[in-house]
Amino acid sequence: MTKTFVTHPLPASAGPETRALDAGLLIDPTTGAIAPNVSMSVNNALMPGDGAFSADGVADLADLPYLYARWTNPTVRQLEQRLAALEGAEEALATATGMAAIAGTLFTFLQAGDHLVVSDVCYAGAVELTQRVLPDFGIEVTPVNMARLDLVEAAMRPNTRLVHCESPVNPILRIVDLEALAAIAHKHGALISVDSTFATPVATRPLSLGVDLVIHSLTKFINGHGDVLGGAVIGRKELIARIRGRAGVYLGASLAAQSAWLIMRGIDTLYPRLRMASDSALAVATFLEGHPEVERVIYPGLSSHPQHDLAKRQMDVFGGMIAFRTREPKAAAERLATRLRVAHYAFSLGHQRSLVVLLDTEEMMTSTFRLTGEALSDYRAYASDGLFRLSIGLETPADIIADLDQALTP
Repeated sequence: MTKTFVTHPLPASAGPETRALDAGLLIDPTTGAIAPNVSMSVNNALMPGDGAFSADGVADLADLPYLYARWTNPTVRQLEQRLAALEGAEEALATATGMAAIAGTLFTFLQAGDHLVVSDVCYAGAVELTQRVLPDFGIEVTPVNMARLDLVEAAMRPNTRLVHCESPVNPILRIVDLEALAAIAHKHGALISVDSTFATPVATRPLSLGVDLVIHSLTKFINGHGDVLGGAVIGRKELIARIRGRAGVYLGASLAAQSAWLIMRGIDTLYPRLRMASDSALAVATFLEGHPEVERVIYPGLSSHPQHDLAKRQMDVFGGMIAFRTREPKAAAERLATRLRVAHYAFSLGHQRSLVVLLDTEEMMTSTFRLTGEALSDYRAYASDGLFRLSIGLETPADIIADLDQALTP
């Protein structure tokens, strides 16, 4: 006799750690397998009248039966449902990369004649897309230091449709008062999107603070293993349906089923990983503050962070990202690259292994940020001539500290 296994819904009272493991999880009805299945089929069988030939005119593709993997896929949908549960949202769209999630959001809610207010310092791809590509489509863009709410207020216009920021900001770890920023955006009739990649829902849940859309590079802490690309945008069903109908169909941003499975495997351990990384980061940051070669350490969990009080109010943990400056950054970078034995000198972040890299200020201004005047002065107050971005992994904290010490010391 064949037994049919049933997936029972999670209780509404389920805690975040439980949702990270089980939200959206479907037990295989035939085998009883409790790990997500990987649905590799591009096509799904349907009955006449059940589907749609074109996405045009469909209110929400997620409400249709599974038809074609570029629109929706069973494995990807499990990931989307888990992400939505983690952020306390109605819906989520998973994309091929974090950059695809950003681009899909921008090209859904902005058109010629609209105005975007964007953080003057944020992920390099977002800076370059907003300030060098969007104007080609007739979209006006104003970069602003979003820690300065007066500057945000002054930047708003009647045609402002979207405010986009990060918190903490990549790479200088500036914090944004998301609740106050959302109030400004909504007062002017604009939506607000927040890239919360550095924070993850373990630290901050922007939607609970009034934000409309939260964006993640799933490549980073949420996957946490440095072996897959992915992105997501999460929020109200009506907003995500619009992004899915445009970006998910016409911009080729679909996430592969294998990638979705790997990311869900990573989410299983998201809470213990982030808590460990945060605890380790505080220990490492405290050590670096006393190191003779280090001029300044920027970490939201340190009382020396200029927005430490805001971080305590807005973040449940302070995250795994540290920024620090040394007396001679280029010489220090050479030592780190050649001497590190536990950490690795490499780009990217949010992996199980600690990663550190120098972001040279002159190079960053030439290639990406191109800040001038007060905005440049504010950046240099954090970064000076160069800033090391350190992503803390899951190694023994004492080993990370010893490795940094031997590598930094001339």
